[in-house]
Amino acid sequence: MQTSLTLSLDKRRSRKDGKFPVIIRLGHYQKTTSIATGHAIPEECWDDKKKKIKGSYKGTDSLFHLNNLLLKELVTYQDKVNKLKENGELRFLSIKQLKNRLVGKNRYDSFFEFGESKVAELKATKRFGTAQSYQHLINILRKFTKGKDVKFNEVNYEFLVDFERFHLSKSKNSINGVASYMRTLRAIYNRGIKEGVIQREAYPFYNYQIKTVPTAKRAIKIESIKKILQAKIDPSDFMIHYRNYFIFSYMLFGMSFIDMAFLKVENIMDGRIRFQRKKTSKLYDIKITEPLLEIITYYTKDKKPGDFILPIIKREKLELQYKDAKDALHRYNDGLKRLAERCGIDEKLTSYVSRHSFATHAMLKNIPLMAISEMLGHSKLNTTQIYLKSLPSNLMDVYQEELNKF
Repeated sequence: MQTSLTLSLDKRRSRKDGKFPVIIRLGHYQKTTSIATGHAIPEECWDDKKKKIKGSYKGTDSLFHLNNLLLKELVTYQDKVNKLKENGELRFLSIKQLKNRLVGKNRYDSFFEFGESKVAELKATKRFGTAQSYQHLINILRKFTKGKDVKFNEVNYEFLVDFERFHLSKSKNSINGVASYMRTLRAIYNRGIKEGVIQREAYPFYNYQIKTVPTAKRAIKIESIKKILQAKIDPSDFMIHYRNYFIFSYMLFGMSFIDMAFLKVENIMDGRIRFQRKKTSKLYDIKITEPLLEIITYYTKDKKPGDFILPIIKREKLELQYKDAKDALHRYNDGLKRLAERCGIDEKLTSYVSRHSFATHAMLKNIPLMAISEMLGHSKLNTTQIYLKSLPSNLMDVYQEELNKF
């Protein structure tokens, strides 16, 4: 067996009173470490062959009870090792991780404390978008609990149901809004399970189902895209940027706002834009068409390779750059509402509309679903199908007329 546990006397660490600690020696894939038992005895009182304290030890009222206590602790750890092996987790743990799982070192009683430790880790690895989502959820949960801390085992089915009710009691909140929070909560909880903070059996999402409702159609007609593209806007009017961002996103396979914000001049190579999507790390290599070139030229004049293409990010520190992009996104969505009014468009414009419109128009041009999925960067076809689930009613009318021809 690659993992072993034995009672031992740590003769390397003599205490001031001359005694040595009784430890549990943990071996895992040719590495060893020790787990303290809290007991210490003179060296001559340890039976190394039988792995127990000798009868000559006078430091306890009941030697039998003490030896039994040490053996019970050893068996408890062995049971945990066996369970990790049965679950298929043991071989993927380092010896440090295994020790932490056994003794509960760095175990977080508090769900909030654990969540904020994950926020810090995400920031350290420059995953600021996910870090913001985690922190936002924790802030909302603190409001829900009125500042009271929540232990991991208290995040159960009843907690989720109560949080759902709390959220929906606010007039502006929606079921899909709850779903977004619950997915983030589930992600943090799953991390807790992986790190051994909470047992898999306690998982509250076995019984709680995250609810969603269909959203209104986000795609707009191709005629509306043309209106936006052809809108006459004075170069001094900041609205020109909102128009350009929308068309830029549409022409780049529905590129997200965060990815547009971080595009640099150096991403333009040999008549193509090459970049890595922030959310999925998928690599893109997109041809620059004539209409796209016009927007790029508008923004890249006199810029250096390391400069951002669009005037969205202003600061140098990466974490602050994410904040710049987030703040700009709010202004962009407000600006799109005004742009729709100016262009005489009744449909709702948001940052997501360009992506959904691109997908829908690609489908209407008979581009294969697999190709659309690849363009959108989806790893699963059913994700693409969600984008395309609401077909325009006029297209349905055409299909019906075809089917009614005999």
